Amino acid sequence: MPNLKEKPCLSDFQRYVAELEHERGFIDQSTHDKCLLLGEEIGELFKAVRKAKGLKIDNNSNFGTIADELSDILIYICAIANRNNIDLEDAFREKEVKNKKRKWV
Repeated sequence: MPNLKEKPCLSDFQRYVAELEHERGFIDQSTHDKCLLLGEEIGELFKAVRKAKGLKIDNNSNFGTIADELSDILIYICAIANRNNIDLEDAFREKEVKNKKRKWV
């Protein structure tokens, strides 16, 4: 079973997800598969937010807490990045360089 160190950085999360996918037999799922699963998790996040805000939900829906669903989303984001050889920390920093040049109105 993989272990995540106490104060992980983003690359630690990516490495952990790669190890857990291998261990759990998910390594053969494609980027396409992972994107579809990510979409499902985003829907579950929305349901968890609705529940937390007191909005009506289907009692037969299966979803966790907001924290649970955000964690699932992070796992899928790491998995998609791993399949495409993307270092998320580098990608984030590069994107923020671009974002800082944008005018937000």
